[in-house]
Amino acid sequence: MSKPLYQIQALQQKYGSRTVLDVNALEVRENEILALVGPSGAGKSTLLRLLNFIEPPSVGTLVFRDQDVSAVAPLELRRQVTTVFQRPLLLRGTVVENVAFGLRLRGAHVNANVNAMLERVGLEKMAHAPARKLSGGEMQRVALARALVIEPRVLLLDEPTANLDPYNVTLIEEIVREQNKTRGVTVVVVTHNIFQAKRLAQRVGLLLNGQLIEIADAATFFNSPQDRRTAAFVRGEIVY
Repeated sequence: MSKPLYQIQALQQKYGSRTVLDVNALEVRENEILALVGPSGAGKSTLLRLLNFIEPPSVGTLVFRDQDVSAVAPLELRRQVTTVFQRPLLLRGTVVENVAFGLRLRGAHVNANVNAMLERVGLEKMAHAPARKLSGGEMQRVALARALVIEPRVLLLDEPTANLDPYNVTLIEEIVREQNKTRGVTVVVVTHNIFQAKRLAQRVGLLLNGQLIEIADAATFFNSPQDRRTAAFVRGEIVY
């Protein structure tokens, strides 16, 4: 079994008087692809923001690489984690300028890795095109290339292929799988698409009403769930 990269204990996230996340225990293992599924409003994106240190938890403990980051994460740890959102936030400028943005922020030399990453996502011929003029699928590939060129230890994906055509879905999934296998990148993907979770993940967790109902290896989760709510979700009986 892989070493835990993240460890969560008795964690809650509250906005005013509303508790949107209440997870008793969760580990994210090094080098795994973990899918988090569940209906809208289940707390999936909130959990992703905590894993990316965008906001601290209201209550509880969040440990990353054996360091307690519940209050604040040091810069050297924050730089090991990056997120690709459902709606990519691209800057004005060209495709290549967007992909190189993270490297420039870190004072790194913009080198051949940028061009290689553009080629990998199939956008090398659009390197000097305005990024905001691309199609939705192309923009998502730019966002993925920008995230991966900085060589993160953890890649967080928030509905990365929602509303994309099959070609872009397949390409993005192939790249994610490849990064996990060849570079050992730990991936946490939030998705409504249980078929995507089946294709990508080694483990799958179900969130309902902010609570982690069940987490198991993918085969067990989909074929022999232990909780009746997980079984209902897998059968499509929970609307999302």
